[in-house]
Parts: sequence; structure tokens; C-alpha cells
Amino acid sequence: MTNLVPWQQRLSTGTEDIQDEVVRVYQQTRHSKAYVPTMMWGTLQTEAYATVILRQVVEFLGVPDDVPAGVAKRMERQRVLYDGEHRFDVILGEQALYTNVGGPIVMRGQMERLLRDFDLPSLRLGIVPTTAEVGMVPEPGFNMYDDSRVHYELVSTGVDITDPDELALHDKAFSILSDAACYGGDAKSLINKALNFWSGD
Repeated sequence: MTNLVPWQQRLSTGTEDIQDEVVRVYQQTRHSKAYVPTMMWGTLQTEAYATVILRQVVEFLGVPDDVPAGVAKRMERQRVLYDGEHRFDVILGEQALYTNVGGPIVMRGQMERLLRDFDLPSLRLGIVPTTAEVGMVPEPGFNMYDDSRVHYELVSTGVDITDPDELALHDKAFSILSDAACYGGDAKSLINKALNFWSGD
């Protein structure tokens, strides 16, 4: 089954309610997978980075402006990284380290955050290098929750997929992306390279 929910409908009261909904989803999910090719995964975003993103959402969609409340909820969601009850497999595209969200100071802080949390027991973080050969057609980013639901965030709508055959294809896609990703020291080197870039070194 595929559900389409327009953003302007879901965000009709602002950003806080939907962020609160996401908090509950992450609290209820034991194993999450995320592929995010061009920006930071929300659960690893700094407060400054998240503020820029939610400000852009509010201005683009023309929804009620409650950015500070939405950001506070996004920060609350990050507690699942530290409670020892959840596991996250996250793959970023190398482009995510360079997509300019908020300027060099914000991006430098974001790279430092990635390095600080890189070795969390709950987190397996991989990065697909820009020049990596990937064994599938490039796809937009998606999130998987306990292999029971896939969520896409598109320009005008959110898409939820629950059909078992479609879920299996997404799991296969994630495995292929994981094969193309760098992990461990190689991934840290890519983040440090981006940190040097945003630091002007």
C-alpha cells in the first residue's frame, strides 16, 4: 500500500506537530535505515542546521511559522541515539557533506557533530563517495522503519510504502548502497575533508 499526504495538509498547524509525530515513530522503531544523498539525516542535525531547514520548509510551503518549536522537537527526537534501545543504519551521500545549509559556520558545526557521534554504539554511519560506482540507478533518499514501512519526503508530499514486495526492493536497494559506501576510518576521512573545506583550510 502507498499513501500520499500533501505537506501543506500535514503542516497546516506548523512544524511542531509533525516533528512530534516523528519523535513517536522513532521511539517505537527498534531498527531504522536511512539513505540521505544530499543533506543531513534529521536525527543527526545540529540545532543550527535544523533551524535553517525548517525555516526553508515554512517559507517554501507558506505554513504557520513555529520554527523554534519544531526544532525543539527535532532535537528531542535525537534522544533515541543515546538510550541504548535503538539501532540506526544511515548512509549519506558525500554531497550531503557539501550541500550548503546555512553557510560555513553552520556546516562546520554539523561536520563536528558527525565526528562526535560517529562511534555511537547505536549508529552505523556510511558515506557513498561522489565517485563511487553504485550497482543501481540513483534513487532519492528514503527511511525504513523496522522493515515495515518506507517513507519518502518529496517536494509536495510525503509518501509511505507498506507493501511487502516494495519493502523487499527497498531493503535490496539499501544493501546495494551499503556496498558502495565507506565506513569506519574511510568515512571519517571524508567528513574531516569536508570539515577542512568549511573551515577554510
